[in-house]
Amino acid sequence: MTPIKAELLRDTIEHIDIKAHDVRPLVRAMGHMAFQARNLHRAATLYDAMLEDTDCGVILCLAGSLFSAGLKQVVVDLVRHRMVDAIVSTGALIVDQDFFEALGFRHYRGSPHADDNTLRELHIDRIYDTFIDEDELRECDATIARLASELEPRPYSSREFIGEMGAYLARHGKTRESVVLAAHEAGVPIFCPAFSDCSAGFGLVHHQWSREGKPRLSLDSARDFLELTRCRLALKDSGLFMVGGGVPKNFAQDVVVAADFVGQPVAMHKYAVQLTVADERDGALSGSTLREASSWGKVATTAEQMVYGEATVTLPLVAGYAFHQRHWEARPERRLVAACQ
Repeated sequence: MTPIKAELLRDTIEHIDIKAHDVRPLVRAMGHMAFQARNLHRAATLYDAMLEDTDCGVILCLAGSLFSAGLKQVVVDLVRHRMVDAIVSTGALIVDQDFFEALGFRHYRGSPHADDNTLRELHIDRIYDTFIDEDELRECDATIARLASELEPRPYSSREFIGEMGAYLARHGKTRESVVLAAHEAGVPIFCPAFSDCSAGFGLVHHQWSREGKPRLSLDSARDFLELTRCRLALKDSGLFMVGGGVPKNFAQDVVVAADFVGQPVAMHKYAVQLTVADERDGALSGSTLREASSWGKVATTAEQMVYGEATVTLPLVAGYAFHQRHWEARPERRLVAACQ
């Protein structure tokens, strides 16, 4: 590594620990304010209500550059403390950010004003004010390719392949602070409906290219949908805790419709919370209101709340409030991965 690159990749992103900060007094005080402060307080109390409702399974939806920004430990703790029963995520979060760090690599504090042409020459990738070593990312891609080549060549759901990633980390991981590993150990299924849109895609392209004319591993997105639908059928009630929007938000909402379409109708999601920076005016899914989802038969309108704010600020407050309420202590360990089989 050149001295210039070493200087830029010096200060690591540190993950916030919600266990170390009892934010309940702050969040309660925000409930007496206005605008997004009051909305955040209501979102925190609704997430806590999901956890207190022992009949309710919680589906966590994740989109955006969350783990690279220092929120990985929050989700690790949600998994380990039975505050989430299934996860729907973008592939970048699970592979480029979580699995990447579990291999021993890190994200670094950078600057949004850096010269991107210089960064390109140094093999440094930038996510706003965060830097990543491109050479290390390629090792992550190569690890996915090697893992794919070691597995039976057949179609896999993303949940199934990510489970294999968790098993790999149990044997070879450099840290235990990994969402993929924690979910593997807790029986919490992780779904990435657009799994190839990340480092996993590069690794799987390499795998399929190198095995041209031979049996190859592939991904079955329809099976993803079926497996998450089976998870919903295993629950009496369900709640959504959504950070960001996009594909994970829609995929998790749609399982109610899918269950009805296969002749196994279930109730709409009983609770729904979304932390987002998108708004509804352009008609895009990320900012579409949860009330709008009710018109599709997906989300009930009695216990829903959107919070318009960036996740590095809002997620530690909402998750930290619910953690210190400790209603998770009475929740059952559902191990919904068994419902996917």
